[in-house]
Amino acid sequence: METTDAALMAEWRELADRHARAVSALERALEDEHRLGVSEYEVLERLADPEREDFRIQELAKVVHLSQSAISRVVARLESDGLVTRGICEYDRRGIVACITDAGRDRYAAAKPTHRRVLAEVLDA
Repeated sequence: METTDAALMAEWRELADRHARAVSALERALEDEHRLGVSEYEVLERLADPEREDFRIQELAKVVHLSQSAISRVVARLESDGLVTRGICEYDRRGIVACITDAGRDRYAAAKPTHRRVLAEVLDA
């Protein structure tokens, strides 16, 4: 079945609208309740994965859909707040890795229910 141009554009606009509403609601709630932006939360969520010890910065940029410079700024903010540390990659001395701290795990754990609540509210609407 072939999608018409109008149907394709309507679907795209609905997706873009839902995304914008979700990100906007998440930004407000995470900032107000936990002093975190959406990108900061996404980074903490990836770093809190119990299966991982660390993430290379480049890999982190890819999975949270940020540019290299944007991920560097996010990680620097998290590091200055004591939520993340940066270090040299053990298997490739040219790479930088990010690791979550205990304070970062605590902030992530506190913010996770807010994140899930807001997503449920926005996406169920």
